[in-house]
Amino acid sequence: MEKFSELFKRTVGIQKFGLNRWMNQAKPQDTLDLCQLLNNDLAATVRRYPKRFVGFGTLPMQAPDLAVKEMHRCVKELGFPGVQIGSHINNWELSAPELDPVYAAAEQLNCCLFVHPWDMQTDGRMSKYWLPWLVGMPTETTIAICSMIMGGTFERFPNLRVCFAHGGGSFPYTVGRISHGFRVRPDLCAIHNNIDPRQYLGSFYTDSLVHDEHALKLLINIIGKEKVMLGTDYPFPLGEHEPGKLIDSMEDFDEQLKEKLKSGNALSFLNIDRKQFD
Repeated sequence: MEKFSELFKRTVGIQKFGLNRWMNQAKPQDTLDLCQLLNNDLAATVRRYPKRFVGFGTLPMQAPDLAVKEMHRCVKELGFPGVQIGSHINNWELSAPELDPVYAAAEQLNCCLFVHPWDMQTDGRMSKYWLPWLVGMPTETTIAICSMIMGGTFERFPNLRVCFAHGGGSFPYTVGRISHGFRVRPDLCAIHNNIDPRQYLGSFYTDSLVHDEHALKLLINIIGKEKVMLGTDYPFPLGEHEPGKLIDSMEDFDEQLKEKLKSGNALSFLNIDRKQFD
């Protein structure tokens, strides 16, 4: 494998478009090379601090065959319990049949998926007030969830463990509208899956990063007490500056629920024994 400096020279687009955009637009082999560099470095950090860190791999998702290959390496060789992917892959929504081999491999390997939004609209009406991050990111995540539900991904791969960032975007707070629309316009919404989106509540995870006590209560009521885990978004400005502070502040939550939110549900999602960190 080439040294990073040599790889960087032949991928100058990474500076212009950012890592996520470059990862999806670069040549597949170039992307695989970078993924392997990132994954190897992360694995080395985890090996040095095994009681502090758990690694999530990066995959060349625009080339599903290579993504499957790297997922196998991440799980079997590097010991990662999961990988992180974006809310879409170029023009593919997460329900695209081209991605089915990746989901099949995830089920086979017991590899969990963490979905983080990216590539929000940044021009026109979205160019002011930091709207791509405040409004665009929750929208991206909601599209990803709806795509995996309505596109039948969760139906085809019922054993997938998927977590969506930032409290599931706006999905938990608009699921009533989404479900109602599904029922009244099945000709538009039910063309690939005829099961009401509400039926999938409790079948996927979200993190807890909502910055509001009322939103956190609703999130847990909708997604489920077993399916919400601590999210920090560290080290970015929209992250929780004192991780777990909102959960700890919830007077209506007993200690058992707080423990689930802060650690128990994450351990379940990652399929990791708590003793690993004793």
